[in-house]
Amino acid sequence: MRGPLLGAWRGRCGRAFSFAAQAPQRRERPPWRVLFFGTDGFAAEALQALQAAREPTPGQLVDRLEVVTLPSQLPKGLPVKRSAEELQLPIHLWPDVGPCEHFDVGVVASFGRLLGEDLILKFPYGVLNVHPSYLPRWRGPAPIIHTVLHGDTSTGATIIQIRPKRFDVGPIVKQESIAVPAQCSAKELELILSKLGTKLLISVLQNLPESLRNKREQPKEGATFAPKATVAMSCIQWEEQTAEQIVRLHRALGTMMPLQTLWMGTAVKLLAFVEVETLPDALDRTATEKGAVPGSVFYHKQLETLVIRCKEGWVGAKGVILKKKLTAADFYNGYLHPWFQQNSQMPSGTCRFQTLKLVTAKKSPKGTVLQVHNA
Repeated sequence: MRGPLLGAWRGRCGRAFSFAAQAPQRRERPPWRVLFFGTDGFAAEALQALQAAREPTPGQLVDRLEVVTLPSQLPKGLPVKRSAEELQLPIHLWPDVGPCEHFDVGVVASFGRLLGEDLILKFPYGVLNVHPSYLPRWRGPAPIIHTVLHGDTSTGATIIQIRPKRFDVGPIVKQESIAVPAQCSAKELELILSKLGTKLLISVLQNLPESLRNKREQPKEGATFAPKATVAMSCIQWEEQTAEQIVRLHRALGTMMPLQTLWMGTAVKLLAFVEVETLPDALDRTATEKGAVPGSVFYHKQLETLVIRCKEGWVGAKGVILKKKLTAADFYNGYLHPWFQQNSQMPSGTCRFQTLKLVTAKKSPKGTVLQVHNA
């Protein structure tokens, strides 16, 4: 029996040795094997930088690079998928992630899905997240939008190490703050922060083991949450929002969804907002005579702009979408001209913008319905 047992023992040891020889070893220095998780343009900037870091130079940072993204209804897929195809990188559609055991570190940017603990533990160096805010401020899916919406004067980018079950709570590996440019839109700020976040990511990868040894927990003070932007957020509340708040709302959401209001019971969209510091004397007298209330709208002929009364101050809009796209002059001629006002059968006070509220109805077998209510 000794011979067969010895042979079986040697066979098991041989298979174990063979498996160990094939398993990837923890690398202590670059180039790293990176599995990238991302979806949008912000993430595509980081992916392109990782691809550039694969150049076979003495300072090569990345060796193997593959991509995990989300399925999409868009004909060409999400920006990260398009970038990966252009770069000829292997692509996995979530929840398929491929053989993660062959990577040193995961990198996440704008992915929007929680990674499980089993998945995170497959990476010797864990998973890094490129986040566009100076954490712990603005954790969550829409940090850039809320930075602009709340008028923050400073922001930043942060590289954290991901922890399972919760978004954006992991230890800080590296971060840097910047001033928010005046009158910056969310789209413009996204471009700035994508470049900053990419720079920080490359810096971390240049000395990954030391960077992780020096990580620190996020402070408990100052944490805020940035929920996903919804269509309801685009509804202007004339009686409650100042001119400054409405312009900020436009800068935060305008490239995603135009701001909405009610005109004579119909939902309309306002375009190209501008700040109006003072009204010309003639227009100011007209507004005073008519007792302008929040939502009252007049035409500024010199600026070719609709000026609208807010809770405090005035805001301007260059265009309106009402059945079709109209300039401010078109809207004035069709709906604000004295002839229209005199001949309109609408009750007094109706010819002004009013607050639009979108209320989610109870779910029906056909899905959720949005109902329009007049405030």
